[in-house]
Amino acid sequence: MTGQDGGAQPPAAGAAPTRVLVADDQTVVREGIVMLLGLLPGIEVVGAAADGEEAVRLVELHSPDVVLMDLRMPRCDGVEATRRIRTAHPGTEVVVLTTYADDDSLFPALQAGARGYLTKDAGGEEIARAITDVRSGAAGLSPQIQARLLEHLSAPPPRPANTRLPHGLTAREAEVLALIAEGLSNTEIAQRLYVSPATVKTHINNLFAKTAVRDRAQAVAYAYRHGIAPIS
Repeated sequence: MTGQDGGAQPPAAGAAPTRVLVADDQTVVREGIVMLLGLLPGIEVVGAAADGEEAVRLVELHSPDVVLMDLRMPRCDGVEATRRIRTAHPGTEVVVLTTYADDDSLFPALQAGARGYLTKDAGGEEIARAITDVRSGAAGLSPQIQARLLEHLSAPPPRPANTRLPHGLTAREAEVLALIAEGLSNTEIAQRLYVSPATVKTHINNLFAKTAVRDRAQAVAYAYRHGIAPIS
């Protein structure tokens, strides 16, 4: 249930609590999340898993309403665990709770059936809202993730799969190059792509080496010459 301001409302008095399972391979993080959830009204933690394989087993055992799912875990990662849980237990919703907000993490998780996606800087209120939202059939997405999805949907269509990028550039390097051509700084590119500035610098060093450009001005010219920069 949501209020007039669109925020999640606490469950009505006497309503059954939402039964939640936590899956995270880092003991301190897992125990911290369990402790946090224990302080939130209307939520009952029914189990905690150290990897995706255990999460699948505990869902079978406890039939929780919602799983808070980390992505990078041993044995079975969060995407595969989400896929297996949603296939076998469609009544159990999955909210991803992860450090990563990049496309390579976000879209596979959503495609696997996750209805919510939060990063680990989310507070208790935001986690509770996401849990309530997915139980009501809505999406439990952080504002950062909503912005990324809107940006992705409004982006120009990608090159056809059979179109090879010049000089062995990867798709991510080409994306960074296009953003350089838009005039963005390394920090702005990092914010746009939800990666660290160090990762952006690595991509830039790689694409400079592959294209034999010496500076950003040459990189911009290269991007326009090869159709990588957007044409406004």
